[in-house]
Amino acid sequence: MTDGRAAEHFAHSEEPLLGREADLERLDGFLAGIPRQGGGSLVVLGDPGVGKSALLAEAVRRAEAAGLRVLQAAGVQYRAQTGYGALQQLLTPVPEIQSRAARSPVLAGALGFERGTAPGPDAVTEAVVALAAELSHDMPTLLVLDDAQWLDRAGAVVLGQVARRLAGTGTGLLCAARPGAESFFDHSGLPSHELGPLGEAAAGELLGRRFPEMASGVRRRLIAEAEGNPLALLELPAALNESQRIASQALPARIPLTERLRSTFAARIRTLPPLTRHLLLVAALEGSGNLVVVRRAGAWGHALKYLVPAERARLVRVDETAGRLAFRHSLIRSAVVELSTGDQRRTVHRALAEAWYGVPEQRAWHLAQAAVEPDEGIAELLEETAEVAAHRGDGPNAVAALVRAAELSPAGSGYARRLAKAAYVGANLTGSVRDVPRLLDDARQAAPDAESPAVAVAAALHLLNSYGDIDTAHRLLSGAIALQPEPYDLSDVTLLEALSTLFMVCVHAGRPELWADFDATLAKCTSVPDTVRLMRATFGDPVRARPADWARLDAAVRALPGTPDPVRIVRIATAGAYADRLGAIEEPLLLTARGGLRGENIFPAIQASFLWASHAWFTGQWPELRRVAHQGLRWCEDLDYPLRSWTGKFVLALTAAACGDFEDARGFADQMDQWAGSRRGRAVRCYAAHARTLIALSQGDFEAAYRHVCTISPAGTFAPFAGHALWAILDLAEAAVRTGRRQEAVEHVRAARDAGLDAVSPRLRMVLLGSAALAAGSGAAAARSFDRALAVEGAERWPFDHARIRLYYGERLRRGRSSARAREQLAAAAEAFRRLGARPWAERADAELRACGAPARARDLPALTPQQREIASLAAAGLSNKQIAERLFLSPRTVSTHLYQAFPKLGVTSRAALRDALEQLEQLDG
Repeated sequence: MTDGRAAEHFAHSEEPLLGREADLERLDGFLAGIPRQGGGSLVVLGDPGVGKSALLAEAVRRAEAAGLRVLQAAGVQYRAQTGYGALQQLLTPVPEIQSRAARSPVLAGALGFERGTAPGPDAVTEAVVALAAELSHDMPTLLVLDDAQWLDRAGAVVLGQVARRLAGTGTGLLCAARPGAESFFDHSGLPSHELGPLGEAAAGELLGRRFPEMASGVRRRLIAEAEGNPLALLELPAALNESQRIASQALPARIPLTERLRSTFAARIRTLPPLTRHLLLVAALEGSGNLVVVRRAGAWGHALKYLVPAERARLVRVDETAGRLAFRHSLIRSAVVELSTGDQRRTVHRALAEAWYGVPEQRAWHLAQAAVEPDEGIAELLEETAEVAAHRGDGPNAVAALVRAAELSPAGSGYARRLAKAAYVGANLTGSVRDVPRLLDDARQAAPDAESPAVAVAAALHLLNSYGDIDTAHRLLSGAIALQPEPYDLSDVTLLEALSTLFMVCVHAGRPELWADFDATLAKCTSVPDTVRLMRATFGDPVRARPADWARLDAAVRALPGTPDPVRIVRIATAGAYADRLGAIEEPLLLTARGGLRGENIFPAIQASFLWASHAWFTGQWPELRRVAHQGLRWCEDLDYPLRSWTGKFVLALTAAACGDFEDARGFADQMDQWAGSRRGRAVRCYAAHARTLIALSQGDFEAAYRHVCTISPAGTFAPFAGHALWAILDLAEAAVRTGRRQEAVEHVRAARDAGLDAVSPRLRMVLLGSAALAAGSGAAAARSFDRALAVEGAERWPFDHARIRLYYGERLRRGRSSARAREQLAAAAEAFRRLGARPWAERADAELRACGAPARARDLPALTPQQREIASLAAAGLSNKQIAERLFLSPRTVSTHLYQAFPKLGVTSRAALRDALEQLEQLDG
């Protein structure tokens, strides 16, 4: 039963509390102990807005469901405090309890039922404890107090004593209070539970449920601002308009607080002395928590003593030993700023600019915030700051600096150029390609006749990444570069970015005439950076790279660890992708990819994810490949980067084809062909052709495999600018030999060796030796070539290619009647394929083993494909087919088909039995 004036305070929705499982478990234990152990008290402590009231409301619901009587009271800030007001809330709303209380002379006097001398707190405490024991004889009782720090003095004193005397009465007291707040309710020494902020996953789910249409980038920003505070998570979106929530309009630099948030976080600030509030404003605008700078900008020699009231109010933490100041919540910082005037903020920013005089980046920011009129000097300082930030991978700050620099630009052309630069830096780093049209529109309105590489780069990035408009992007970039004075000076960051973007246009087009234009442009440049030269030589057309190019690449790879610039990491990794150099920079790649999980530098994170996934394909890390590639695809979908998604879909298609998930592999290939056709995107068509080649090889359709692989590059040749052909050498050799085109295989190996590819990497040397052995037919020469291929140093690092060569060797040995040696190679191949989950290839090796006299392999494990196992695991976790499809980028129908195939393999007939069946399978695997 719950009644009374506090009922509205404890109202709650039917939605479950997210991320509070451990907290609810603690409450359940407390509630269970009331009837079992005779009662007791528990104090829930937490900062404003953290969800104490919601937790208490859930406790009330659970207590009532368990058969407890619940009496409630709540403190209210600033309300006129009547004597024993909290006791009146608890004991008077229910007539039965009121009548029992009225029979006690002490309570009758305290609650105003009888006139006379008010009883003392000790007597009232005794009477309340006695009444609680009496009530609990009929039914276990729970007293619930919310916002205990605001209870009236008399009631708070009594209830603080009652809380210590409830053991054995059959009554429990549950209260919520703010730690460190001035209060008449003394909870010191009572059992307590601290309610912390929500975790990132729960915060994201809460925002997703309440604001399902919110863009992912906006969601990440609000999660960071709220720091796990549920009230902030629900209130901050209300301060944004619809366009800002869906990311069609940029978010403000500082998200304003709603009135509810302002009152929650600002109440304690208003009561502070003026000098304390001034120092808090200095600290809030300084941002880094550097006490030396705060003291210097505060203008007082002993400024830190004025922070003591703020520390007592639990607004900040000051560590003089470490020289740091930290706000207890970022929204306290926001409230401090919002309670100040514009003049006060500008004055503090000017003081901070002086305090940071020796640090140009910090000084520029504070000067910019203090400026009220255009100032080219400050704009130039900010633009330099943006370049520094971009090089260290700080995309959001680089974009913010450029936008503010544009606002401070006196001339329209400067405004336009800097906005366009902000657009392309954002698209290249933060993943904000959707902001590009808005920024470019603003730039064109300010300077309709201005032509600059910055505008061309921003527009080209948008056209290329959002629409795949390769030809228009090429025209924009080539035209903008041609307008610059020759020779082209690539110390101009924007011009360098134009050339780098033009390079990626040529890569996706794969057309010699576009590459000819690029090379002509490159010849007119001075001091070309190593990233551009390397990408052109070792990725643009790796077959024609020279030994000196590979040497320069290796030097760049060795120098890469520790580099903070995610763009450089991605570009060096791109240069080394076809040459198997990604293993040497695996850590920087993964760090860049993981940055996307924190909302940092999303575009490089997408590229790094797919680059690493291509490395994982060759090195057999297929389960992790799927996880990383799917994460990259989610970012592509969230941020509208369809062009970049094809690399991720390509590696997933290869993995699906090798594992026998042919429907998924064909689906990816169909999507790639459909997208690439009208756009003349040869690179993506090569991806599709390679996927179809491996599907056909896995199914034994060698004629189809040969037809598909030759669309990448014809047998016996390596077409210009078809670097992807380096990844399909073994595929072409097998398809050619299996279809009676042995001479074509021989010529292809010869062409690769003539290009020096066997010296490029150990994997390519292994592949070429294996391909040569295939092409050689039977005999001692073939055997020697197979042995040399398998003996390449570290050959086992590339398990799929290695196992394929073992399979081919075993087949030759069996046909040469060397059964014992054949079984050795075939058994090793079959085991490697099984570890990878390459089911069709394992079955092929098993068939060869049986043909040379080995016993049939016992079917000791269900033959789930990796895709089936992943889908079954998600279904066992409770996800619907639609949810699984969205997570794995499949159709619900495909998910249903996989589950239909997996059920009989696992011996189950329903989703409910999946978990136990999968656990049993894991034990067998172990």
